[in-house]
Amino acid sequence: MSEAKSESMLALQPVLSGSLVRIEPMRADDHDALFAVARDPLIWEQHPAHDRWQPAVFRKLFDEGLASGGGLTVRDATSGEVIGSSRYYEFRPDKRDISIGYTFLARRCWGSTYNHELKRLMLDHAFGFVDRVWFHIGIHNLRSRRAIVKVGGRLSHEVLDDPDRNGVSMAYYYIDRPAAQR
Repeated sequence: MSEAKSESMLALQPVLSGSLVRIEPMRADDHDALFAVARDPLIWEQHPAHDRWQPAVFRKLFDEGLASGGGLTVRDATSGEVIGSSRYYEFRPDKRDISIGYTFLARRCWGSTYNHELKRLMLDHAFGFVDRVWFHIGIHNLRSRRAIVKVGGRLSHEVLDDPDRNGVSMAYYYIDRPAAQR
């Protein structure tokens, strides 16, 4: 493996720990534990791909995450139990930006600080090598839209029938690296 590819993988698949979550590179043997979380249809009810709870649909999402080089498995920091997943994607070194998304967490983690800590850890890591982080959220996914605003996301624009997102209407949010970290 080339040194540049190795550095990229380290950047896109870090091990990050907080008081609530531990983030690790996604591995093939994480599938069953992640599907045990993802098979809850209520997780996907506002998501544009609301059928991700189905085994074949989840398998495609999982395989894409694994192949992306940015797929992450999220564990409960105390118990080690798999509680969800997220991903870094669309890393554009020339523009010094990256996207975070494909995030889902077990419903028991909703309405608490799990998502906030997850995003904070991922943002802090990303700001070590980019100036802006993007979040692409289905326009009708109000739960995710509210959650990203809570961690500091700012709405940039909305695109109806977005050709870059398979015709799904999307809201584009961003968070810039704090001036103190520049």
